Amino acid sequence: MAIQVSPGVNVSEIDLTTTIPPVSTTVGGIAGVFPWGPIGEATLVTSETDLVNKFGAPTSLNPETFMTASSFLAYSPALFVSRAANTTNTAVAAFNAVANVSTANVSNCVVKSATDYYANGVTGKPLDPNALFVARYPGAIGDSLQISICDSTNAYSSTVNLMSSNATVAVNGSINIAIGSNSALLSFTANTTAADANTYATTVKSALTNGDIVTVGNSTIGTQNLQINSITQTSNATGGYITLGFTSNYLKSTAFAANTTVNGNSSVVTLTRGWQYAGLVSAPTTSQWVQQYGNTSAIDTMSVVIADQGGLFTGVQGQVLEVYNNVSRAVDAQNTNGTPNYYKTVINQNSKYVWFANDRSGAASANSNVLASSTNQAPATLRMVGGTDGSNESSMGTNQFVDLANAYDLYKDTTIPVSLLMQGKPVGGSSGTYNNFQLANYLIDNIATVRKDLVVFITPDDQVVVQNQTNIAQSLVGWAGTVHDTTYAVMDSGYKYMYDRYNDVYRYVPSNGDVAGLCARTDQTNDPWWSPAGFNRGQIKNIVKLRWNPTQADRDILYPNAINPLVTFPGQGTILYGDKTANPAPSAFSNINVRRLFIVLEKAISIASRYYLFEFNDAFTRSQFVNLITPYLRTVQGRRGITDFSVVCNESNNPPAVIDANQFVGDIYIKPNRSINYIQLNFVAVPTGVQFNTIVSG
Repeated sequence: MAIQVSPGVNVSEIDLTTTIPPVSTTVGGIAGVFPWGPIGEATLVTSETDLVNKFGAPTSLNPETFMTASSFLAYSPALFVSRAANTTNTAVAAFNAVANVSTANVSNCVVKSATDYYANGVTGKPLDPNALFVARYPGAIGDSLQISICDSTNAYSSTVNLMSSNATVAVNGSINIAIGSNSALLSFTANTTAADANTYATTVKSALTNGDIVTVGNSTIGTQNLQINSITQTSNATGGYITLGFTSNYLKSTAFAANTTVNGNSSVVTLTRGWQYAGLVSAPTTSQWVQQYGNTSAIDTMSVVIADQGGLFTGVQGQVLEVYNNVSRAVDAQNTNGTPNYYKTVINQNSKYVWFANDRSGAASANSNVLASSTNQAPATLRMVGGTDGSNESSMGTNQFVDLANAYDLYKDTTIPVSLLMQGKPVGGSSGTYNNFQLANYLIDNIATVRKDLVVFITPDDQVVVQNQTNIAQSLVGWAGTVHDTTYAVMDSGYKYMYDRYNDVYRYVPSNGDVAGLCARTDQTNDPWWSPAGFNRGQIKNIVKLRWNPTQADRDILYPNAINPLVTFPGQGTILYGDKTANPAPSAFSNINVRRLFIVLEKAISIASRYYLFEFNDAFTRSQFVNLITPYLRTVQGRRGITDFSVVCNESNNPPAVIDANQFVGDIYIKPNRSINYIQLNFVAVPTGVQFNTIVSG
């Protein structure tokens, strides 16, 4: 405020409208093995379809992890997924598939994510020069991809000459194909030496590629378009031969034979071929962008088609995934709206499947004014190879456990708003045992009790049930005893049986995704401080049966040891029948609803309290704080989260010593509401003539 030296009115503003912000409580998190997707990033997925699109359908590598994630998504549309994979140890690493140049070997290629690509890819250290494209992420599924490039007019459509009469080679050529056959024979005979015929056969073969559409027939009998699926070359003492395999049979009424005389006229024998995707795109040409620089001869546009040739992404072999038409080899190219049209940039920004690696030989990139036409070359149709998966969730050794722990470590970052962290499959640092509790303890010790704003959901190892049929309840208690006690974790009683529609099988999968999902659904229908258990809110989805359905006697053993039973009641479904945290000691925080109530209160109030940093610790600020917190807690009380509360922030807890230490203390006393765990019903037989009020009052 400016100092006034004469009478006047000064106006100032004091903001008393600060409110307690809402906090997220329905967001889940999981890490594990996946066949696809970024490594080293926590990625938000919003549905099971989104999960498949970003991380792939379940395989033999990860059924329990995937099905846990999909189970959660049946209750809540918000799940962060972190993919665990090694990218350095060649024996167990996940590597990217690549589209190679010719037969050049490209091995152990790693691009983990978009961040990794731009940090270490073509803008940092160049990718292997023998790779044209690299799969978007590591994984064997990348080998299913096929990249087809059309960057010259010859690549789009051309006429293949089956006779040569140049100065050095004189060759006669013909094509023969029988009715009903799915192959054609191209024959070459030399006027001088057989070597000439073989050399020319090699030249013709180089003009063809698998997937090409060739036109066979003649003007007399008509023509038919056939797609090439194989090309083989042989030779003998008199000539050379190329056999073309087709995807369908030749159906014309008369056998076609083309040689030096066609329809009685001496002519050059030709075969018309077209790029297999010519019907999807236009032919390469000179773009207006390049023309404006006076470069009117360079063919700069091209098309790239990405197909699921192996059918692993879509389930349909050969399904076209992405088409990039009329993108330019000019590095400065733009569309009419000013957006980039350089093919590298367009593909990198839009593709879900590949990264650009290097220009194709003969079709190099350059600025528009100096760009040269691509050579008169055939299309490049390349199947991606070299992808590997790395880890398997069922054989998690010590090294692989470290990879999994590293993937979960992303959730140490409190800016990732995860409140429900799922263990997925219980694993440990050694495979082949059924005491895999190490992951549960890692999540408790390193994430939950450090962040203090999320709950870990744990399912015991299924083998405890499978291998201990005599006393399952007691065996589960023994397994649970290896898990560290905490109020920041919730443990259920086992696995559920559900249908895996991607592989058409039924699987036993952990139930922790469902229990976390019940919490998320409760937040949506009620509030986080309501119990997610019971017949009203504890109904498990997508279940055929439980691995083990505990009896009342079993539940009497499980529940005092902080294991929440999953119980199937005939005609009433499968129910979460307990709401304990993993803390057997008696405490208000032994209940899920109380733990989550305090997480919500602590998170919301602490965020709001940041606005008091660097203010004065005086009566005015303390009063502001109380006036901020009180209405919020009153709202929670009105929504049945608490029965009573008190906020103390005055001279009693902010004495001079606290003020001088630049501290500020607010004490918030909470009486949480408790869920009903036990119901006692007393049925009293009353004699005739006795007044009920005398019995009740007595």
